[in-house]
Amino acid sequence: MTAPRTTPAPPAPPVSTPAPDVPVEPAPRPVVRARPRPFRARLSPYLLLVPALVPVAVALGWPLLRQFVISFQEYGLAQEFGQPAEWVGFDNYTALLSDPYVWGVIGRSIAFCLVNAALTMVVGVGLAVLLTRVGTAARTVLQVGLLLAWGTPVLATMTVWQWLFDSQYGVINWLLAGPLGAEGMRQHSWIIEPASFYFVATVIVVWMSVPFVVFSVYAGLLQVPDEVMEAAQLDGAGPWQRLRHLQLPMVKPVLMIVGLLQVIWDLRVFTQIYVLQRAGAPTRETHLLGTYIYSLSKEFSMAGAMATIMLVITLGLTVFYIRRMLREDV
Repeated sequence: MTAPRTTPAPPAPPVSTPAPDVPVEPAPRPVVRARPRPFRARLSPYLLLVPALVPVAVALGWPLLRQFVISFQEYGLAQEFGQPAEWVGFDNYTALLSDPYVWGVIGRSIAFCLVNAALTMVVGVGLAVLLTRVGTAARTVLQVGLLLAWGTPVLATMTVWQWLFDSQYGVINWLLAGPLGAEGMRQHSWIIEPASFYFVATVIVVWMSVPFVVFSVYAGLLQVPDEVMEAAQLDGAGPWQRLRHLQLPMVKPVLMIVGLLQVIWDLRVFTQIYVLQRAGAPTRETHLLGTYIYSLSKEFSMAGAMATIMLVITLGLTVFYIRRMLREDV
C-alpha cells in the first residue's frame, strides 16, 4: 500500500518590522505681516481725550503758567491796575533761597508733612484692620463715626478743637489738671509755644485725614481671599503673621497710593495752620509753606516764586516716593 499524499502547508507570511518613527517637520506657516493701522485709527484715542484734557489744561495749566511767568517779574498791586511788569529774572528766587528763614519754613514743612503722613498711615491701617476683626454692630458705629469726622467742614472742626484746647475752659486742660493731677496744665496755652502748636496741629490734621486711609485700606483688605487666610491659619500662622505676611503685602498698592496722597496733602496743609495762627499763635515761628505763601499775597512775584518752589518740592517728594514704589515692585 502506498502512503497517502499530504499537501504541504502554505508558507507563513513574512513578519514586517515597524519602520522607525521619522520626525515629520511641520509645514512652515506663512508669515502674516500686520498691516499698519491707518493714521486716523491711531489718532482716535487721543482725540477722545481732548474733551477731558482741554478743561484740565485751562483750569490747571493756565494758572500754573501765569504763576511761573509772574515769578520772574516785579509784579505787585501797581501791575494789577495796568502798569507794565518789569522782568527781573531769577532775582525773586535768589532773594527767597538766600533767606535762612525760608529754609527754616521749608524744613518745618517737610518734617511736619512726613510726621503727619506716617502717623496717619499707622493709625489708619490699624483702624482698618480693627474693622475686619470686630462684629457688625461695632463696625457700623466705627464707620459712622469716621464718616462724621470726615464729612464735617474744616472750619467747624477747627472750632471744636479750639474749644477742646482752650486755655481756660478747654476739656484737655481740665482732664490734665483735674483727674490726672497736672496742676501746671490748668491754664496752659497750647498754641503759644511752637512745639505745642505743632502738636495740636498734628492731632487735628491726623484726626481729619485718618478716615480716608481707613476706608481705602479696609476696602483693600476685603479683597484678600478667605481661602488664603484659612490656609495660613491651618498652617499655624497667627493673626500678626497673617497680617504681616499676607494681608499687608496683598494691599500694598493701596497703601502706596494712599501714602503718596497723604504726603502731598500734608505738605500743602493751610486751613488748620492758618486758623490756629488767627487764634493767637505767633505766626512767624509757626509758618509752613502754605501760610507763608499766603503771607506774601501782596507781593505777587515773591508769592509766585515761593509757590513754584513748593511745587518743585512736591514733585521731588512724589518722584522719590514713586521710584521707591516701583523699585519694590520689581
